[in-house]
Amino acid sequence: MAEASKEPRIIVTAGAARRIAELAKEEGAASAFLRIAVSGGGCSGFQYGFSFDKERLCDDVVFERDGVAVVVDETSLGLLGGAELDFVEDLMGASFRINNPNATSSCGCGHSFSIL
Repeated sequence: MAEASKEPRIIVTAGAARRIAELAKEEGAASAFLRIAVSGGGCSGFQYGFSFDKERLCDDVVFERDGVAVVVDETSLGLLGGAELDFVEDLMGASFRINNPNATSSCGCGHSFSIL
């Protein structure tokens, strides 16, 4: 398993860590971590995927904040390096948002992006 101290990194905000912990508890997955993966698809070329997982793979990089672990595989991390994972509640609703400095454009919903 790769160390989180190596670049590139994912920044997990306090709000995202708090919401991940709440969701894990609600799902009965308190010992699980949040996995973020990037796959081809979506309206802009790549899309973000979120899931709870209990199994870490050999190419996973772990990022922790306030006792919550977020895991990203090395391939996805190449597209997400330097990104910030946040949880936002506003008049439009509540959702996780990824502020990805590598994305050159994204769709209106923010769930897919493209890179030049």
